[in-house]
Amino acid sequence: MADQPKTAEPVKHRLSPRKRQRISRGVQYVLLALAAVALVLYANWGELGENFARQDIAAEMLPDLFTVALKNTIIYSVGGFAFSFVFGLIVALMRLSTVGPYRWLATLYIEIFRGVPALLVFLMILFLPLALDGFAIPFGTYGQAILGLGLVGTAYQAEIFRAGLQAVPKGQTEAARSLGMSAGRAQFTVVIPQAIRIVIPPTTNQFVALLKDSSLVLFLGVSGEYVELTKFGNDTASTFSNATPLLVAGLTYLIVTVPLGYLAGRLEKRKGTSR
Repeated sequence: MADQPKTAEPVKHRLSPRKRQRISRGVQYVLLALAAVALVLYANWGELGENFARQDIAAEMLPDLFTVALKNTIIYSVGGFAFSFVFGLIVALMRLSTVGPYRWLATLYIEIFRGVPALLVFLMILFLPLALDGFAIPFGTYGQAILGLGLVGTAYQAEIFRAGLQAVPKGQTEAARSLGMSAGRAQFTVVIPQAIRIVIPPTTNQFVALLKDSSLVLFLGVSGEYVELTKFGNDTASTFSNATPLLVAGLTYLIVTVPLGYLAGRLEKRKGTSR
């Protein structure tokens, strides 16, 4: 028998990637709209307002919210950041050193303080005077808070600096050496300034992280004039048995962190377009 002619298979209609993307985006919009409608219809706004948005309780937090809590949060954060910036650069240089013990010590420090919870570091600082008789951290509570934030921040800042130092072309060092500069002078006058400019965006993000980590200061048992935002909000919430102070404290954090996050994004974008 002669072979029967094969009929052509029907062509399957396939959606283009662009159409699939449009359909997926449309489905997501519909789901978000349904979630928003459900939230509006079923949320008990009266109860939420009573428990999270009492204006009279928020007013009771003033002016100490800004003159004490926010002020201390900024002092702790800036102090810890300055500590981590200076010692982070030193640890980064040790990490890149050709001297073996320096590299080992820097690596050990970074692995320890990036590996243990920041809360544990603060608790160890709290018990340090008990372990070392007669030892006292300078500047009292401020010194303890700055030391805790600085020790943790140094480990992360060192890795940021290491990436920045390695990003500087080796030709810069070679050109400086060809002009008669010593290795140390070339490092501090040519390489490090360029590395600092490179790491400005991630360093800004690191400051935001330290600002949020300053909430761990409450585990040092701070009170009175030393309270920061989280401790202040928690104490006020306990006094009034209401969550409004916690919401106010969170919004106060956002007043600082959102502009800093926006600044970091702009710096990263400017850095990307300048290449």
